[in-house]
Amino acid sequence: MGDPNINESSMVHGTETVFEDCEIFLGGNEMVYGCEAIISDKMGHEAEMILDYKMIDIHDSKMVHSNEIVPGGSKVDPGGEMVPYDQTVLHCNQTVQGSEIASGNVTTGVKPPTSSKRRRKTSMVWEHFTTEDSEGCTRACCKHCNGIFAYSSGSKMSGTSHLKRHVTQGHCPEIKVQEPRAGGTENDCQGAVDKPSKRRRHTCTGYANARFNPDRSKSYLAKMIILHDYPLQIVQQPTFISFVEGLQPSFKVVNTDAIEAEVCAVYLKERESVLKQVGNIPGRINLTVQSWTTSQTLGYVSLAGQFIDSEWKLHRRMLNFVMVPWPGCSENAVSEAISRSLPQWNMTDKLFTVTGYYDSSSHGIYSLNLREELSRKNIPMLRGQFLVVRCYAHILNAAASDVTASVQSVIYKIRESIKFIKSCVSHEEMFAHIILQLQIPSNQTLCLDIKAQWNTTYLMLLAALDYKQAFTMLEKCNDNYNQAPSAVDWEKVEVACRYLKLLYDSANSIMATKDPTANIFFHEAWTIQREISNATDHQDSISSAIAKGMHEMFDKYWKDCNVVLAIAVVMDPRFKMKIVEFSYSKIYGLMKGAKYVKLVDDDIHELYKEYVRQPLPLTPAHVEQEVTGALPNDKNNIPTDPTSTGNLVSGFDIYLSEVAMSQIPKSELDQYLEEALVPRMLEFDILKWWKLNAVRYPTLSRMAQDVLAIPMSTVGRWSSVFAAGTEAKMLDDYQSSLHPETLEALFCAKDWLQHSSPAAP
Repeated sequence: MGDPNINESSMVHGTETVFEDCEIFLGGNEMVYGCEAIISDKMGHEAEMILDYKMIDIHDSKMVHSNEIVPGGSKVDPGGEMVPYDQTVLHCNQTVQGSEIASGNVTTGVKPPTSSKRRRKTSMVWEHFTTEDSEGCTRACCKHCNGIFAYSSGSKMSGTSHLKRHVTQGHCPEIKVQEPRAGGTENDCQGAVDKPSKRRRHTCTGYANARFNPDRSKSYLAKMIILHDYPLQIVQQPTFISFVEGLQPSFKVVNTDAIEAEVCAVYLKERESVLKQVGNIPGRINLTVQSWTTSQTLGYVSLAGQFIDSEWKLHRRMLNFVMVPWPGCSENAVSEAISRSLPQWNMTDKLFTVTGYYDSSSHGIYSLNLREELSRKNIPMLRGQFLVVRCYAHILNAAASDVTASVQSVIYKIRESIKFIKSCVSHEEMFAHIILQLQIPSNQTLCLDIKAQWNTTYLMLLAALDYKQAFTMLEKCNDNYNQAPSAVDWEKVEVACRYLKLLYDSANSIMATKDPTANIFFHEAWTIQREISNATDHQDSISSAIAKGMHEMFDKYWKDCNVVLAIAVVMDPRFKMKIVEFSYSKIYGLMKGAKYVKLVDDDIHELYKEYVRQPLPLTPAHVEQEVTGALPNDKNNIPTDPTSTGNLVSGFDIYLSEVAMSQIPKSELDQYLEEALVPRMLEFDILKWWKLNAVRYPTLSRMAQDVLAIPMSTVGRWSSVFAAGTEAKMLDDYQSSLHPETLEALFCAKDWLQHSSPAAP
């Protein structure tokens, strides 16, 4: 190359080569891009195919620069001398293998290098694919769906066009799933994306052509504010505006009034969905009541409805959040809020129970007044005997507060002791050294409690008990520490922890159930009632004193609610009346317990009779039964029997009618109670069992549907049982400043959106 005597008409002969996804330029000294090759009239005969490499043609006698190719396997040094060189073609760190470069009429062979380095793939498809070598072939693997596609087999190339189509035209199932979340669910995304050019790099996920929808974005902004309790004024904060403009300059952030209107629009849209769901309830609805206070002279009441739908799924939905005259927790305020709420949801004649926080001392009067007020417009079941139910979580917290109050002085000492140990590294090291010296095997971690959550206080006391000797030793070793509890103090802590464990385990049992039905509460309540009743006669003065305070409080709850708790557990086919008989005998003894069992049996039969008097919904199964079981009226259609057998059959029919009249048919309830118990299993689904057995017990199943839906606790799925100890919750100053309608929209829509699909627009 570079020799002026080379025949200018020399051309490349041999087999033509087709380069997949490459460009071939004929003639000239054009630059090479990607997998391009310049074939000029300076190439020798029988030139072989060059793949993925650059080759620069050197015309005439031009000087060869850098690593350009020279004849005879030599290289020109900077001084112009020919230097012998390996017969390997190098240009810009690229290696040409298996090619022949002509110099005059002589063809010089090129040896393959010991190592080669390919150019980095520049196609945008490699952002979504990886290559795998298998049995001499190279295949492309999609990063999203793990699909396998052909790429190369020896010298045969499959190209990348089919790979591009896989990710740009919606062939990849994983990319298709992701598109609606980013591009919308309506017609905002065009679906098909223009095929990118060969020299243009950009992502090909299908989002590039999605149209921006400001209305949907505004709706999503309102939902974000609702779900995360952001103030409406966030839309006026400069940093938030800058953040949104950085994401989408086309979106114009609305003002506070506009976003408030959008919040109300979201509330109204979600309310229609909940209204339809509530309207399809096959049975009755149960309400939970929560009182809210403000720094102003205003009060609010929130009402939530709990029910079991036609598919036997348990639901709880916020219905109303209304302002009431102060005090908001009075029975008049609650009854007024309920009376206004039921017609709004078309549930005037479907109220079953009302569960709330009621003080034990005033529960009787409160229940009577509320029952009389609601009975004016509603017909309660069983004369309203179970209309008002006390919250089980509240009684647990009240009992726990009573226990911690009895050892408050010791709790103070333990808190101060932990503060002293945690206040300095040297104190922690000294305490750890004492633990090692005393060989205390516990691995409990000392931590301070949260005063508003008694479960943290229980865990703090439990851990401190393991290190009681270490606290005493620390007081002897460090003159600055003088808060170690005494031996009597530790005895009080042990007794308190024993009773707190009962409450703690019971609360955790409730929290462990995703959607607790009413039947699970009986087991928790009767266990605590028995333990506390037995402890009141304990000879230990410390244990007896703490138990008496708990018993006075819990015994009042047990007397108010044990019947409704018992009826609920009877609806559990694993226990029925047997668990009631067993538990009452343990609490009251055999003789007295039998009287309480009879009260439960009488009430459950009376409640069942009320459901019998109600019309039974006509189902396809009942229609078929009536058609097939009806006697024919047309005498011509009555089959005739021979005379010899006709008299016998007629006499047999008379006998059957006489027997039927002499026997009293058993009700569905009695049949259910007399059947054997269902084996107890860990993963037993009581609602599924009743759904499968609703055909056998059409009337009793409706009763079970209402009873199992009774909310024995006002604590919802996203709330903590341990934080429910206060009579009323407190609204902050920002919430108190909002219009009552806006506040209701925020609280109700938040609850509804938590149960809806997150991708819903």
